[in-house]
Amino acid sequence: MRIAIQSKHPEPRKIRMVVDELNRGGVIAYPTDTVYGLGCDILNRKAIDRLYQIKEIARDQLLSFVCHDLSGIARFAFVDDLAYRIMKHLVPGPYTFILQATREVPKVLMMKRKTVGIRVPDNPIALALARELDRPILSTSASLRKGEYLMDPAEIDQHFRGLAAVIDADTGGFTPSTIIDLSGETPVVVRRGAGPVDFE
Repeated sequence: MRIAIQSKHPEPRKIRMVVDELNRGGVIAYPTDTVYGLGCDILNRKAIDRLYQIKEIARDQLLSFVCHDLSGIARFAFVDDLAYRIMKHLVPGPYTFILQATREVPKVLMMKRKTVGIRVPDNPIALALARELDRPILSTSASLRKGEYLMDPAEIDQHFRGLAAVIDADTGGFTPSTIIDLSGETPVVVRRGAGPVDFE
């Protein structure tokens, strides 16, 4: 299902339609403030399996939790004062934060890891979806194995077979998020991407 949604003022009825697909265990393609993402309900085991299958990635690849604000992060990650100050300064924005995971994170996502990646993208559609779902969207980029990011919704729909919904909005970008590891004593920039880093 392809569905056109206004980028700056997403229609609530259409957002609910897409979230209905998430609640049914579907995998969706949606815009963020960086590249297009593929996502599913973080608490649906079959949906998680399907996301890995559609993207054709290994089960040990780290996926992001897309949240609508910082309030929902504490359930899934430990946030100390320094991490909170940094995140509050940078979100919403093109950043992924690596944090120590809590026991609330579904075991199927942990493997041998003890950390999770958290995102609060500066994109009205992504934020509206996470808010309506009322829990994070488990997310990965709409990219190919060779590292190429797909930015056209029609191309994404054609390449990733089995998507329940593809949101047709402004085309995405080519630059992924900046990754900042906040799981240790000091912040570490793991990958420089779309977001500037001004706390160093």
